[in-house]
Amino acid sequence: MKALWTPIKLGGFTLPHRLAMAPMTRSRARADGTPSDLAALYYAQRASMGLLITEGTQPSDDGQGYMATPGIYTDDHVEKWRKVATAVNDAGGHLFIQLMHVGRRSHPDNTPRHRQPVAPSAIPAGEEMFTAAGMQTVPTPRALTTDEVAQTVKDFVHAAKCAMDAGADGVEIHGANGYLVHQFLAPDANQRTDRYGGAMENRARFALDVTRAVADAIGADRTAIRLSPGVPTGGIAEGDQNDDLYRYLASELNGIGLAYLHILSIGNEALLGDIRRNFDGVLILNRPGRPRDQIGNDIDAGLADIEALGVMALANPDLPYRLKTGAALNDARKDLFYAGGGAEGYTDYPALPRDRPSGTIFCRK
Repeated sequence: MKALWTPIKLGGFTLPHRLAMAPMTRSRARADGTPSDLAALYYAQRASMGLLITEGTQPSDDGQGYMATPGIYTDDHVEKWRKVATAVNDAGGHLFIQLMHVGRRSHPDNTPRHRQPVAPSAIPAGEEMFTAAGMQTVPTPRALTTDEVAQTVKDFVHAAKCAMDAGADGVEIHGANGYLVHQFLAPDANQRTDRYGGAMENRARFALDVTRAVADAIGADRTAIRLSPGVPTGGIAEGDQNDDLYRYLASELNGIGLAYLHILSIGNEALLGDIRRNFDGVLILNRPGRPRDQIGNDIDAGLADIEALGVMALANPDLPYRLKTGAALNDARKDLFYAGGGAEGYTDYPALPRDRPSGTIFCRK
């Protein structure tokens, strides 16, 4: 675990250790997509994580899927995110805004223009989504035209530029978890017959087009992407049939000079090893539910350079200190992950007073 506490260079800055805060949707933004007034405090409280990857943030009106998620494509969005970025930087952390276009995982009631969701193909996700009227079935999406795909790439670029205007240190393109980029990658969500469908290279094209365009616009050292090979979600069930595509993607992404590649993994160690060999830049690995006693193992094994932690960081604003000293952890209140717009379950998790013995327990039940 010793390597966990060594510094690492990422893009244009150096992180004090090998932990990062994983992106986590909190559903606390205002109706216009601006972050809540508490967002700056929430992220700044966790600045000791070094690298903070924000909740999924839509790059356009049509990119929104869930209620109360933030955007980063208007002047008002930029103004609010600037307060977040400034607070995090002032507290010693670095902020990457995750750009998340949900594609078909959307309901018109949750979006500003109440339009039909868009996707690579007109194939429904087959799931329900919470709306103001309660749980509703996600409708069949409309397939993007080839020209609209190109415009969506431009939407990502615009959002990335807005993130830079807001003072973010970089952006992470969300290419995982069954959202739009992942939908283009997956054979069971992408049945296109143009240059974005069919062969492996074609299905990977959208992810690479977005990544290269964003890197060209804001700098490769401020650009990253998150992938989730084989993770079944949002109606996508790749299994291991798409493994060669991810090997190809890792090799292609390696030539861009990204700040990092972020992998969400639930197994398939052979593929992880191949991705590591094909990508020689900074690789972040997120294993959901990673036990405390296994934190640092992937770094020690050479499989990852940084490990991303989610729920632990959500519930413990001083997580690196607690892990390093062996202090007890706060319990996460799962019923408040997405509830309401106030401080409860958001900014009220206590940190350990630093003048107390490290073993003192301050657990919220």
